[in-house]
Amino acid sequence: MPEREEERGYEEERRRMVEHLSRHGVSEEVLEAMMQVERHLFVLPNLSDQAYEDYPLPIGEGQTISAPHMVAMMCDYLELKKGEKVLEIGAGSGYHAAVIAEIIGEKGQVYSVERIPWLVEFSSENLKRAGYKNVTVILGDGTLGLPDHAPYDKISVTCAAPDVPPPLLEQLKTGGKMVIPIGRYVQELYLVEKKDRIEKERKCDVLFVPLVGRYGFH
Repeated sequence: MPEREEERGYEEERRRMVEHLSRHGVSEEVLEAMMQVERHLFVLPNLSDQAYEDYPLPIGEGQTISAPHMVAMMCDYLELKKGEKVLEIGAGSGYHAAVIAEIIGEKGQVYSVERIPWLVEFSSENLKRAGYKNVTVILGDGTLGLPDHAPYDKISVTCAAPDVPPPLLEQLKTGGKMVIPIGRYVQELYLVEKKDRIEKERKCDVLFVPLVGRYGFH
C-alpha cells in the first residue's frame, strides 16, 4: 500500500494500540491493517498525542473519529476481502475508510459519502497525505447511498440511523454485508446480510453521532 514517512514515537504507540486490540478477538487481517494506517494523520493536530488511545476524538462540526476498537469490530464483521467495492456512509476524518482501503488492497475501491463540506475536504486531504488512492470522498446525503457506483460488496455506516435506509439495501449486492448502528438514544450495532431475504443480527450496544438525511434523523 502507500509509502509512509514514519514519525518518531508513533510506530510504538500504534503497536501498543494493536496489541490492546488483539486481546479483544480482532482478526489478524484487521490488526495488520490498523498497524499500517497512521491514525495520527487523521486527527486534529492538537490531539495527535491521543491518536492511538482507544476512545473517540472530536474532529469538528460536532463529529468524531471512532474509537479504534469500534473501527476494528466493524471491519471484522464485514469480512472484507481483497478487490471488493465498499460504500462508506460518513467519511468523518477518513480514518475508517483508510483501514478498509488497507484491507481490500489497491484493486479494491472505497466510496465514502459525507454530508458536511468541510469534512469532505478534511478527510480527502488526510487520505491523500496518508497515501491512499483507492478512496473517493463525495459530498451528499448518505441515506441515499451512491447509486452511480452500485452495487457494493460491503457497506459500512458510521452514524446511527432510525432504521436501515432502503436505498442502502437496494445498492448492496446479493450476498453482501452491511454494518449499521440503529437508534437515537439507545443504539445497537447490526450486521445486515442480503440473502434471499434480509437478515439482521444485533452485535452490541454503541454510541454514534446521528445519520442525518432523507432516511435518517432530521
